Amino acid sequence: MADMSVSRSVVQPGAREKAIQMTSGSINERFVVSRRRTGLGDCLWSLAAAWRFAKQTGRTLVIDWRGSCYLDEPFTNAFPVFFEPVEDIAGVRVICDDDLNRRSFPGPFFPAWWNKPAIDCVYRPDEQIFRERDELDQLFRSKKDSDATTVVCDACLMWRCDQEAEREIFRSIKPRPEIRARIDAVYREHFEPYSVIGIHVRHGNGEDIMGHAPYWADTERALRQVCIAIHNAKALPHAKPVRAFLCTDSALVLEEISKRFPDVFVIPKLFQAPQAGPLHNAALGAEGGFSALTEMYLLARCDTVIRFPPTSAFTRYARLFAPRVIEFDLNNPSELVLIEDNWQELVAP
Repeated sequence: MADMSVSRSVVQPGAREKAIQMTSGSINERFVVSRRRTGLGDCLWSLAAAWRFAKQTGRTLVIDWRGSCYLDEPFTNAFPVFFEPVEDIAGVRVICDDDLNRRSFPGPFFPAWWNKPAIDCVYRPDEQIFRERDELDQLFRSKKDSDATTVVCDACLMWRCDQEAEREIFRSIKPRPEIRARIDAVYREHFEPYSVIGIHVRHGNGEDIMGHAPYWADTERALRQVCIAIHNAKALPHAKPVRAFLCTDSALVLEEISKRFPDVFVIPKLFQAPQAGPLHNAALGAEGGFSALTEMYLLARCDTVIRFPPTSAFTRYARLFAPRVIEFDLNNPSELVLIEDNWQELVAP
């Protein structure tokens, strides 16, 4: 979903040629700023695209997740709230701390919009965000560098990098220790004795779900499709007793799936009121992000993962690392697609 907000970027629009104050780095250093405020799946996938470009062009990668939808603190960088600090990702220098409010980065900038005076950057409409996404897409596809000193990636960049770039991000960044401890505790108690079928159902709960909408054109049909996928997954060969694990952003989906599969396992969490929007909401506080990461990483440790819809970035980690994945065909949502031996090894969080 596109985001519109007051510009609080690490990049300070206007007066770009003034002295740059940084705690480290050369005056000739060039940057890629990965700036996202959306769900963690989008943030991580877009980060992978920005990292790939930084790797190809010898730039420093800046992870700027201020204004995150998971926090009510607009000047706090959400990355170190949820992940351990990292200084390097496969040879790319990384800046990801909470000192971004005291940093500025040199122009000229790409996309060109970021060269405008600050007063003109207060409001950034959807059309501008989509335009920048397309400009960045063209730049990345060209395999060429930009003349700009700082490239600002402030748009959804899903599908704008290869899978190895995504895997590198998941190998290189780790959730904070307290989140990893939560993941490991749930895994030991509820996953180790079973062959687990992970089920992710992205509903939106009243949000504009954009590319996911075709899958929810008929709610009853969508729920039937998910149930068929669960039955099919249970019928596959399994090494241990089977257990189903459900992750969803909708209390309605939880209620309906639980009726049909009473033994389904869920991690308790708070939901928004019906039709009140997604779980990535500052009203739920940082706990919403902790809960999301717990489910995201546990889905990747399942034996089989059902992705509905497969357009959701939340299950991208599971798509890359789970040994068996069931998806719904993008051109025919009623058709199931089984993907096996997806990746030889899961990198533990």
